[in-house]
Amino acid sequence: MGFFTRDIGMDLGTASVLVYIKGKGIVLREPSVVAVDEYSHTILAVGEKALTMLGRTPKGISAIRPLKNGVISDYELTERMIHYYLRLVMGRFNFARPRVVVCVPAGVTEVERRSVVEATADAGSMDTKLIEEPVAAAIGAGLPVTKAGGCMVVDIGGGTTDIAVISMSSAVVKESVTIAGDKVDEAIIKHMRRNHNLLIGERTAERIKMQLAVVAPEPPMGAMDVTGRSVLSGLPRTAHIEAAEISQAVEEVATSIIETIHSVLERTPPELASDIYQNGITLTGGGALLGGLCRRVQTELRIPCTLAENPADCVVRGTGMALENMELYGDLVHDYRKPVRYDFRR
Repeated sequence: MGFFTRDIGMDLGTASVLVYIKGKGIVLREPSVVAVDEYSHTILAVGEKALTMLGRTPKGISAIRPLKNGVISDYELTERMIHYYLRLVMGRFNFARPRVVVCVPAGVTEVERRSVVEATADAGSMDTKLIEEPVAAAIGAGLPVTKAGGCMVVDIGGGTTDIAVISMSSAVVKESVTIAGDKVDEAIIKHMRRNHNLLIGERTAERIKMQLAVVAPEPPMGAMDVTGRSVLSGLPRTAHIEAAEISQAVEEVATSIIETIHSVLERTPPELASDIYQNGITLTGGGALLGGLCRRVQTELRIPCTLAENPADCVVRGTGMALENMELYGDLVHDYRKPVRYDFRR
C-alpha cells in the first residue's frame, strides 16, 4: 500500500453517512442530504448544511435524500455525495484512490448492489467491496460472529430494519424490511395532521420522536409544545401534545418490527434458536434508541434483549473492524467489482 492510500469503511445510510478510516477510526458523521439547484443541476450543499434546508428551500432549490429505504434512489446525487465525502476525508490534494468497503441492507438485490459499487467507483474508489449491514452491526456490537454459535442482531436504521442470525461467519437467516426510523417520523407527521390539524416537517417529527415516543410496556410520561402550520387557517400555530398519544401513533411501527423479529426466529434452526434464547437479541442502529423498544422486545418475545453501546455507530464500527482484521472477518466482506465496459465500435 502506498503512503497516501487509505482503506475506508462507509455506512451509506438513508439518514446519515458515517466514514471510518483504517488506523484512525470514525472520521466523519454527516446527514445523507444534498441541496441542488434544479435549473443548473449544481450542488449547493451536502450534509449538515443541506439538512438545515429541508422544508425551507425557495422555488428552484431542493434538499433531497438520494437514498431511500437503504438503497440508491438518485444515482447521480448519490455518486456526487460519496465523491464529496471521500474528498473531504482523504484531503483535497490527495490523489490516491481509496479502497472502500460499503454497507448495504441484507435484502438488496444484485442490481442494487451493483448500483452501490458503480456509484462508489465513479466517485473515486480504486476498489469497492460490500458488507451486509446486520453483519457489520454484529461485529461492531462485539458479537462472536466467527464462532459456531447463534447470535442475533436487529439493526434499525433510518430506512430499513435488518435482522440476521449469524454463525461461523455466515448469516444463516436474514431479513430486511422498510420499517424503521423514517416510518416512525411519518407516523408522527400523520398523527399531527389528523388529530391536531397541524402540518409539521421531518425535523420537527424527529424532535418529537426523541423526546416523547415510547413503546415500552409501561405508560409513557411527558408533554411538549409543537409549532407548525394550521391545516384550517394556513397560519403558524402551536399545539400541546402528550407522550401517550405519540406513543400510540408509533405503536404500529414497533409492532411490525417485533413481528419481523418473530418471523426470523421461526425460520431459525433449533440449535441456533437455543443459542439465541441463552445469548439474547442485540439491538443496533439509531432507530433502536426508540424509547422502551428493547424492553418491549424482551417482554413480548420472552428472550433477553440488549441495546448495543453507541448503537448508531455499530455498523460503521463493525466495517472498520473488518478492515482492520481481514484475516478474521474477510469471509464476511464480498467483492462486487464494477464491470469493464468495452467499446465495440473501435
